[in-house]
Amino acid sequence: MVWTGTWVAERLGVELIGDEALPALLGLALRRNPKRAHLLVSSVLGKHVPQRPSVVYGSGLDLGRRVRDLLGEAEAARAVVLGYAETATALGHAVADGLGPAPYLHSTRRPVPGVTRAGGFEESHSHATSHLLLPEDPALLAGDGPLVLVDDEFSTGNTVLNTVRALHERYPRERYVVVALVDMRGPADRDRLTAFAVEIGARVDLVTLAAGTVRLPAGVLEKGRELVARYEGGCSTGDGTTTDAAPHAPGAPGTEPGAGFGLLRAAGAGRIGAAGGGAGQAGTASGPATPEVVRVALHWPAGVPDGGRHGFTPEHRVRLEAALPAMAARIAEALPAPAPTAPGARTEGTGARVLVLGFEELMYAPLRLAAALEDAGHDVRSSTTTRSPVLAVDDPGYAIRTRLVFPAHDDPADGPGERYAYNVAGAGFDAVVVVIDSAADTPRLHAPDGLLARLAAHIPRIVLAVVPSYVPATAPARPPAPALPSVPARTAAPERSSMLPEPLRGPAFSSYAPEEVGWLLQDLSDVELEAPTEEREEAIQSGGAHYAESLPVEYQPSARYQDLFRSALEASAARIARAVGTVTETVLAERAGRPVLVSLARAGTPVGVLMRRWAEARHGLDLPHYAVSIVRGRGIDANALRWLATHHDPADVVFVDGWTGKGAITRELAAALADFPGFDPEIAVLADPGSCVRTYGTREDFLIPSACLNSTVSGLISRTVLRSDLVGPGDFHGAKFYRDLAGADVSGLFLDAVAARFDEVAEDVGTDVKELLTTDRTPTWEGWAAVERISEEYGIHDVNLVKPGVGETTRVLLRRVPWKILAKRGAGDDLAHVRLLAEQRGVPVEEVDELPYTCVGLIHPQYTRGATGADGKAVASR
Repeated sequence: MVWTGTWVAERLGVELIGDEALPALLGLALRRNPKRAHLLVSSVLGKHVPQRPSVVYGSGLDLGRRVRDLLGEAEAARAVVLGYAETATALGHAVADGLGPAPYLHSTRRPVPGVTRAGGFEESHSHATSHLLLPEDPALLAGDGPLVLVDDEFSTGNTVLNTVRALHERYPRERYVVVALVDMRGPADRDRLTAFAVEIGARVDLVTLAAGTVRLPAGVLEKGRELVARYEGGCSTGDGTTTDAAPHAPGAPGTEPGAGFGLLRAAGAGRIGAAGGGAGQAGTASGPATPEVVRVALHWPAGVPDGGRHGFTPEHRVRLEAALPAMAARIAEALPAPAPTAPGARTEGTGARVLVLGFEELMYAPLRLAAALEDAGHDVRSSTTTRSPVLAVDDPGYAIRTRLVFPAHDDPADGPGERYAYNVAGAGFDAVVVVIDSAADTPRLHAPDGLLARLAAHIPRIVLAVVPSYVPATAPARPPAPALPSVPARTAAPERSSMLPEPLRGPAFSSYAPEEVGWLLQDLSDVELEAPTEEREEAIQSGGAHYAESLPVEYQPSARYQDLFRSALEASAARIARAVGTVTETVLAERAGRPVLVSLARAGTPVGVLMRRWAEARHGLDLPHYAVSIVRGRGIDANALRWLATHHDPADVVFVDGWTGKGAITRELAAALADFPGFDPEIAVLADPGSCVRTYGTREDFLIPSACLNSTVSGLISRTVLRSDLVGPGDFHGAKFYRDLAGADVSGLFLDAVAARFDEVAEDVGTDVKELLTTDRTPTWEGWAAVERISEEYGIHDVNLVKPGVGETTRVLLRRVPWKILAKRGAGDDLAHVRLLAEQRGVPVEEVDELPYTCVGLIHPQYTRGATGADGKAVASR
């Protein structure tokens, strides 16, 4: 069998010297790193190389048991284990499991608002150097028992020295144990650690599976850079897969053209996914043209952390291990069925070959789930995505054969960037179980160039399992967050009780009557949150801020625009009343009992109020109605869901929104509710032009007057706000009540005008509902497909900058920096207000054929304040 370090050794003259076990434990690869050209690739870590989970977990357990034997039972009971992000988070956790009663913590590169750092250190050779220590229990590292530090390899000792030096100054102790799969230090590094132990007056022991050194010839760094540049010059493919493009590797796995991404299907929870592009297969022998993606609800045990980022206790371990078999069984139900065999034939190898793929620091939970699947008899391998950029070369003597490239999908603190999955494409997997935490279950994950789409190009079955991201319940005082670029300083939010308050109601908060809606929000009316539109756009697109961290300056309509709103309302009131009646009657027909309306603030709130009024007027029902916040890329307000679950049966909750565009919020809600079993992720909307939901009043894209304005048609409430210095772990998301705009408020006028037409449309509603209840209403996601096409045709390459439908186009003109408006040729009065706004902002309106929407708003791509529109003029508010 060829050693997977041969390719690098032959070309760079690198030698691996040491124990006989080293070649079985390590391979070699090259990486894009100015500090170290080569990469030691572990075959038993479960990171870059898929491996049997029993081998990965067993290696850590064995090391932990050896540490226990070294320390003795008494000292082992006092020990704390610390693992290193990102590669050793699962290894360290397995060591803690083998050690026995030890609590576990791993470093992290993900800062968590409200959690005080217990320390930090640098990893000098890494591509991303800063490590944070964020234990929920501040006393976790403060004891004087042995500290066990676990890394995948001990190459120079610098990382361990930095860690011990930082911690010993705060929490001195007498004994440290360093654990690694391999010790690859040279003599000078060994002497340095010995001297350091003497310096601090502590004992430092070392426990590894094997030891040796890497002999590097002169000039190896420059030679390595040249090799990487030469082989990466033409190795990228259209589907995000890369591999060596050298002549010896024709037809290498992963080099075929890219594949599209099919529907996500939620197991037992409705549809949540995306429509994609082409249907090619790559790296698999067979499979459907559009691979199926199934979301599995794990039912992760409540209160058990997703890993060791904030600490993991022996009690957590007991609860997790009790829940593992049932979670593995739920995953197994979504895996492909075993291949049929002839009577009497042997059944070895007929089961599906499965990869359980973890996510960066989230290695332990995927590993334990993979091990539970393996224990149940499945053919399983385990590996994890990574930040580390490594050259892929399709050669048996090289450790990284293929590379999938995709954008970060967890809103990382250090900004967007590429992420990688190695040795997945072309490995012959029949299914991949993607295990991520809920913080990473974002639209970027589901995007056409996201991880799921990259995997779907090579593996026929994708299973998605989301573990709830653990947030410490008792976070200390939060430091103020840095201000957004060019945004005025904010007034600090007052201290709030950790108990969730009752909903806010009018007239104290909003101009709606108190019985119309209860807002599960916190009042930020006294906090300065507004920023000029152009400055917000630049900050959002540069990654300097999230759109929910500030508010646009409220649009003040001209007299001409107000007249247009009133005439539009008069013309469309009956049409809206009919859609309100249809969606309400559909909900009442399909939901037993007394539905609880929960509108998505703020566009959904006027619709929720109207649905409540219809139910009362036509059936005498007094339906509860609340408004909650949902933020694209950040999810729904989890505290609002907890409040609802405490006060109502989650099965009665019906989420309500105004309209669908491309379906981003539909997906966001479905993803967020995976952690809240009992809630139905289906959204009821007034208009569904994007064909994204099953429950709707109409699928026509027409003018809904409530989309024409902002707060003045939505109870004087702002769009919702989510910012770490204002919204803590125990708070509702925030919003403002614009009391000063009461003179311009038309919220009541809009509601009354529509409700006045209820009787007039009742007969039509009855006909519509009968037809809908017998019609296949399965979403086609044609809107999403259209958005992808428009994004590419206009060179935008970001679906978030394409806003389809009359409602979304209006929002672009009122809140963002528009580039141009696409209008369906022949569209009439439904676009009068859009044309007026476009005229006021100097935005061109381009008439097009075969548009599935009445109009589409395009946000200026790559916006800066010097950017220009299609006509060469600077794009700015006027």
